[in-house]
Amino acid sequence: MRYGRTIRRGWQAAILCCALFGAPLFAQVSSYGDKQSGDNAGDQLPQVLQKVGVSQHLNQQLPLDASFVDDTGKTVKLGDYFGKHPVILSLVYYNCPMLCSEELDGLTGALEMVKLTPGKDFDVVIISIDPSETPETAAAKKAFYVKRYGRPETASGWHFLTGQRPAIDAVTNAVGFGYVKVPGPDGKLTQFAHASSIEIVTTDGKLAQYYLGVEYSPKDMLLGLIDASGNKIGSPVANILTYCYHYDPQTNKHSLIIARVVQFGGMVTVAGLGGFMFLMFRRDVNSAREHDLTKKENG
Repeated sequence: MRYGRTIRRGWQAAILCCALFGAPLFAQVSSYGDKQSGDNAGDQLPQVLQKVGVSQHLNQQLPLDASFVDDTGKTVKLGDYFGKHPVILSLVYYNCPMLCSEELDGLTGALEMVKLTPGKDFDVVIISIDPSETPETAAAKKAFYVKRYGRPETASGWHFLTGQRPAIDAVTNAVGFGYVKVPGPDGKLTQFAHASSIEIVTTDGKLAQYYLGVEYSPKDMLLGLIDASGNKIGSPVANILTYCYHYDPQTNKHSLIIARVVQFGGMVTVAGLGGFMFLMFRRDVNSAREHDLTKKENG
């Protein structure tokens, strides 16, 4: 049973997020024409992104004494959210122009189909990796996703945290979450390249399971939460990384690999549909001709 679940999780991709030129902060995915594409830097991962990725540290203890500020402005310890329930952990930054919203959308959508209740059966802890972000920003994100989840009575089970670099580094190092700063539209290092993943953590604060990518299986998440509630540690998943962008620090540009793949896929779909319609049209024409010939012969 666990082996099958591990294989299914493994095929989910961890997606790398880089800055989007000209993308508004509230946007999730801009259209192809809204982005500026740089030249491809080849198939080699740029040096600036060598430390980006997710190393799975199963059974690793989280730093429960790490200090953060919650979405109400209250100073808290990470350990405040452990002891009773398992925790779903997500490392993002709230002003991320694309990928973080996709990750939180995927998490929220999966939880809508998990028949457990945040705050009662488990907690959701979202930590910003950007020390410049504020509790006000965290509160706005929490309000958005609690509303999207559609169960406002569960708000006490959702925790959106901000913190300073030492606490952030303590958590990201424990999780194995690698990320680097990259330039934003203004050329300043205000955005981050990172991989997308969520983690399930046991009631005593140990990493029990990783889920990679931006879409998560509700069934797997339910089973992971049940296991973590009993402090059971899962198995590692295949760490398949799909890179959204190749970032070229020399040209300060990002190559839109995903956009081009999607565009190519659309062309293939249109071509296939056109070919199918052409074949069906020819078949109808031939059938009509045969029908006319049969009528003439019988007439």
